[in-house]
Amino acid sequence: MALNTKEKTIALISNGIAIYSLYQKQGSLPENITMFDFILKVIPDDIKPELSADLIDEVFEYVSTTHSS
Repeated sequence: MALNTKEKTIALISNGIAIYSLYQKQGSLPENITMFDFILKVIPDDIKPELSADLIDEVFEYVSTTHSS
Protein backbone atom coordinates (compact mmCIF):
# COMPACT_ATOMS: atom_id res chain seq x y z
CA MET A 1 0.00 0.00 0.00
CA ALA A 2 1.47 3.34 -1.06
CA LEU A 3 1.33 6.41 1.13
CA ASN A 4 -0.92 9.24 0.02
CA THR A 5 0.40 12.81 -0.22
CA LYS A 6 -0.86 13.82 3.24
CA GLU A 7 0.84 10.82 4.85
CA LYS A 8 4.08 11.60 3.02
CA THR A 9 3.86 15.20 4.21
CA ILE A 10 3.39 14.12 7.83
CA ALA A 11 6.33 11.70 7.59
CA LEU A 12 8.57 14.41 6.11
CA ILE A 13 7.53 16.95 8.77
CA SER A 14 8.29 14.42 11.51
CA ASN A 15 11.66 13.67 9.97
CA GLY A 16 12.38 17.40 9.63
CA ILE A 17 11.57 17.94 13.31
CA ALA A 18 13.91 15.11 14.30
CA ILE A 19 16.77 16.40 12.16
CA TYR A 20 16.24 19.97 13.36
CA SER A 21 16.40 18.76 16.97
CA LEU A 22 19.61 16.83 16.35
CA TYR A 23 21.26 19.78 14.61
CA GLN A 24 20.09 22.06 17.42
CA LYS A 25 21.70 19.80 20.05
CA GLN A 26 24.93 19.69 18.04
CA GLY A 27 24.92 23.45 17.56
CA SER A 28 25.21 23.03 13.81
CA LEU A 29 22.16 25.05 12.70
CA PRO A 30 22.63 28.38 11.00
CA GLU A 31 21.78 31.33 13.24
CA ASN A 32 18.19 32.53 13.33
CA ILE A 33 16.68 29.52 11.52
CA THR A 34 13.39 28.42 12.98
CA MET A 35 11.99 24.94 12.86
CA PHE A 36 9.40 26.17 10.35
CA ASP A 37 12.10 27.59 8.06
CA PHE A 38 14.10 24.38 8.34
CA ILE A 39 11.11 22.21 7.46
CA LEU A 40 10.30 24.42 4.47
CA LYS A 41 13.85 23.84 3.20
CA VAL A 42 13.75 20.06 3.54
CA ILE A 43 10.27 19.42 2.12
CA PRO A 44 10.33 18.58 -1.60
CA ASP A 45 8.57 21.09 -3.86
CA ASP A 46 5.91 18.59 -4.97
CA ILE A 47 4.82 18.13 -1.33
CA LYS A 48 4.75 21.83 -0.35
CA PRO A 49 1.12 22.41 -1.44
CA GLU A 50 0.04 20.05 1.38
CA LEU A 51 2.20 21.87 3.94
CA SER A 52 0.74 24.34 6.42
CA ALA A 53 1.82 25.92 9.68
CA ASP A 54 -1.13 24.23 11.39
CA LEU A 55 -0.04 20.79 10.17
CA ILE A 56 3.56 21.42 11.32
CA ASP A 57 2.24 22.53 14.74
CA GLU A 58 -0.01 19.49 14.99
CA VAL A 59 2.78 17.04 14.12
CA PHE A 60 5.20 18.82 16.49
CA GLU A 61 2.69 18.74 19.33
CA TYR A 62 2.00 15.04 18.76
CA VAL A 63 5.69 14.11 18.56
CA SER A 64 6.55 16.22 21.61
CA THR A 65 3.82 14.80 23.81
CA THR A 66 4.47 11.24 22.66
CA HIS A 67 8.20 11.44 23.46
CA SER A 68 7.68 13.19 26.79
CA SER A 69 5.37 10.55 28.25
